Amino acid sequence: MDPHANYFNTNKATWNNKVSVHAESDFYDMEAFKNGKSSLKRYELEALGSVDGKRLLHLQCHFGQDTLSWSRMGAKCIGVDLSDKGIALAQQLNEELKLDAKFVCCNVLDTSKHISETFDLVFTSYGVIGWLPDLKPWAQMIAERLKPGGTFFMAEFHPMVWMFDYLEGKPILKYGYMQDAVIYEEYKGTYANAKSEMISKEYGWNHGLGEVVSALSEAGLNIEYLKEHDESPYNILPDLLQTDSGMFVTKDKLYPLIFTLRASKP
Repeated sequence: MDPHANYFNTNKATWNNKVSVHAESDFYDMEAFKNGKSSLKRYELEALGSVDGKRLLHLQCHFGQDTLSWSRMGAKCIGVDLSDKGIALAQQLNEELKLDAKFVCCNVLDTSKHISETFDLVFTSYGVIGWLPDLKPWAQMIAERLKPGGTFFMAEFHPMVWMFDYLEGKPILKYGYMQDAVIYEEYKGTYANAKSEMISKEYGWNHGLGEVVSALSEAGLNIEYLKEHDESPYNILPDLLQTDSGMFVTKDKLYPLIFTLRASKP
């Protein structure tokens, strides 16, 4: 039996509960999305450029807004997520918007058991690898699903961000940058609606940049770049300030908030 099964089951239940809360939140702004607004952010749009006609695999897609945004841009997309309620809503949106994306419900580490085709692009973003206990099988799966010459791109919160506990409002340095032990948090609300009455019960893991790069490199991918950014497209941490460009920063910019990584399969 998978030693992490209980962690994954708890996380799946929490993400199932989040779906209805998030779908009604200002954060996901479903009405604007349905009316044509893209959910994609600057980092990924600039990094991937035109995706028209390309096959794209979106890992940990929640209820598919980003997947469907890529689909609107002409990509042939498959989205994967652990939450069956998230996948059900994604399929509903795909049908409503008359797009041609497909969605698969599975643990992202099991993607290759459910999807055999290969892709020009594999994409994942913002709050994804922290749900995984080990990045080696994740990276191996990405390498399996990429075509030769294909591109992997991720935009993710910087591991410095996850060293802090934010539950009391003020960031407190609490967790290790390279902490092996699982982190459990239980709190009311979600990042998309802090006032929600739902209880989030979450197991997560911290992964340093060295671990991310090494896992992908050892899986056979060539790292094209790793960039660190002090601006986040999301206002989900305490006391962030909005910039003229619409991004969010800490007051003193002492550490990065986001990293982006692009890799290719030889």
